[in-house]
Amino acid sequence: MPLETAQAAEESKPSVYVETTIISYLTARPSRDLVMAAHQQITHEWWATRRKDFDLFVSRAVIQEAGIGETEMAEKRLQAIETFPRLDVSPEADDLAELFVKRGSLPQKAAVDAVHIAVATVHKMDYLLTWNCKHIANVEIYRKVAAICREKG
Repeated sequence: MPLETAQAAEESKPSVYVETTIISYLTARPSRDLVMAAHQQITHEWWATRRKDFDLFVSRAVIQEAGIGETEMAEKRLQAIETFPRLDVSPEADDLAELFVKRGSLPQKAAVDAVHIAVATVHKMDYLLTWNCKHIANVEIYRKVAAICREKG
């Protein structure tokens, strides 16, 4: 392998699409709920120790979700991601997200989750980082979504 290629391979980091739940747990007020508190702690630890090992990305969908709610907290969420590169929600990603919902892989109420998955897929992200186990980090949904993605190439 030529030296230039080897150096580029060493310098490139895995890409991560950071979904809104991560930012929400990172910036939320400490919770008394044990599960939520654990998610917050794990998120803070990952943020402090591992995020530098990855190239982090968000999309318009993350920015829109992060900006919803109590003004002070929305500002904190948006500040946490203000320097992250934004991935386009391209027509291809929109079409793929629509297909996830149309085929029943995700319910209509989870349309924005379909967008997160589609954007990460279309942009060939190495990882999609989320705490959303209902619609995104869900093995049953993953199988359905993966089948559609394989079909679409």
